Amino acid sequence: MIGNGDGDGDGDGGGAAGGRTFADTLRWAQGALRPGERITGVAELKGGWTSRMRRLDVEGPGGGGGHALVLRSFVKPFYRRHAPGLLEREAGVLRLLETGAVPAARLRALDGRGAACDHPSLVMTHLPGRVRLEQDADTGRRAGLLAAQLAAVHALSVGEQQRPRAWQAWTAPGLVRVPGATARPALWARAVAEIDREAPALRPCFLHRDFHPGNVLFTGSGADLAVSGVVDWVETSWGPADLDVAHCSTALALLHGPAAGLAFADRYREAGGTLAEGRDHLYWRLLDALAFAPDAEKVAVPWRELGRTDLTPAVLTDRLEDYLQALFDRYA
Repeated sequence: MIGNGDGDGDGDGGGAAGGRTFADTLRWAQGALRPGERITGVAELKGGWTSRMRRLDVEGPGGGGGHALVLRSFVKPFYRRHAPGLLEREAGVLRLLETGAVPAARLRALDGRGAACDHPSLVMTHLPGRVRLEQDADTGRRAGLLAAQLAAVHALSVGEQQRPRAWQAWTAPGLVRVPGATARPALWARAVAEIDREAPALRPCFLHRDFHPGNVLFTGSGADLAVSGVVDWVETSWGPADLDVAHCSTALALLHGPAAGLAFADRYREAGGTLAEGRDHLYWRLLDALAFAPDAEKVAVPWRELGRTDLTPAVLTDRLEDYLQALFDRYA
């Protein structure tokens, strides 16, 4: 994902609601602007899976004071069905984060049911920076900043009435898609067996639930490197910090190799975060990693769009298997 959300370059996958067109959506978005402002350009944002993202270029009164907004629209049939809940959840989280320590977009407009738009949509402010997925001199620094930012997310104080929904698992023992050509079937069987039990006792906190390098924006480099935005809050949940850490760890393992994924929990603890120990922590790491099987397609497609063409299905499957083995070597 890039520039405040998932970008989907595919067709709408099911047709617009009520015969409305994108022109109707633009008119609706125009209504979210300040007096004298107008939308002067639209650009597709690439790098995601679940929704179509567009940057809206906005000109101020008299041609000055230009800025940008982001339009998020759920166009694929599955996500359109769930759009009201997803978009309303994200809108609520953006409101909650307006005064906090997490750099997030500001909500400008919401049409979660597609009453005025061609598809269910949300408009928010555009954040500076960009997604950084490359392997370079800043890879380790970015991982440290990711860990510190995630610890800050988990430290948010959220009243009982503001808490998001309870966490949900994204796979289960009977749903894991083992690679058909794997040379390590015993490893997969062991991993599946390890999550075939009740979830460990946990101390819940506020979770992003889809925190990974594709949902974090950075500015600068070297000593000036900084997190400039955390995006994509539609899966926000209330649950164990280990689950967010596990998700980012798996993504790092796929992007940069198993060692990078294995080290993220250590970076998180160094940033002040608290995690479970031993087999309980292993449960959460495996529960997340197995949801990426067999070839991490949902993240691989947008990552390749953002330049990581080296991440072929074969490479990602091999890295996922190596990561599973590394988790057992450390925590079992």
